[in-house]
Amino acid sequence: MSDYSAPIGAPIWFDLMSSDPDKAAEFYGALFGWEAEAANPDFAGYRNFLKNGKRVAGCGPVMDPSGPSDIWSVYLHSADPAATVAAVEKAGGSMMVPPMDVGDMGTMMVATDSAGAVIGWWKPNTHPGFLEWGTHGTPYWFECQSKDYKKSIEFYTDVIGARIEEVGTGGDPDAVGPDFYGQVFVGESSYSGIMDASKLFPAEVPSFWQVYITVDDVDATVKQVESLGGGVMMAGEETPYGTLAAVTDPFGAVFCLGHPPAGWEG
Repeated sequence: MSDYSAPIGAPIWFDLMSSDPDKAAEFYGALFGWEAEAANPDFAGYRNFLKNGKRVAGCGPVMDPSGPSDIWSVYLHSADPAATVAAVEKAGGSMMVPPMDVGDMGTMMVATDSAGAVIGWWKPNTHPGFLEWGTHGTPYWFECQSKDYKKSIEFYTDVIGARIEEVGTGGDPDAVGPDFYGQVFVGESSYSGIMDASKLFPAEVPSFWQVYITVDDVDATVKQVESLGGGVMMAGEETPYGTLAAVTDPFGAVFCLGHPPAGWEG
């Protein structure tokens, strides 16, 4: 697909909290062709990245020196922030940032889901979120790496009314019995998934949301990441869901790359 308008509950925005926003903007600009808007002093130096003339992602500085940095965050579409707060809390999540208006652009909130993953919501006003999907430099997929798969499935079913279609055995090659990967459908389409990551990461790594960016050539982009000072966690691998790779920017922020499998029609 190309044009995209996020249904309620689907990913609508993603942004980076960077320890060096200026250099991060240079890195992602060189890698994806993103153009950076000027940092907005009214919003702590936050800036938007544009692709094909449309806003595609955001970047802001680290606000708390003692907290985590260089992390990508995902936001889902909320039509009613107060109702979303109530649903999050009823489903076992907790609020980190209560709903706050961001000028006339929209309303944001940030929560922790019942499995411990940080997830944001955005109610758009003049800022509609990203408007393209599946073309070079725009979103490919979003994924919750969950340390408690069952809780995550229940949380997103209850909070956004998602339909979960379970496929494969996720990240557990020794899994026996139930499936361990869930595609998250909002309406007729899926835009994200939930991975059982209980055995993929050390115990101290919490659940988290991961972003995938579409690229025309995964292997070439991985090499470009390295040439620009980034790192490679997983080189390009062919999967039933396309060629995928996991990389970092020069400051350690993790993101993934994706290219559709042969014969795919978006």
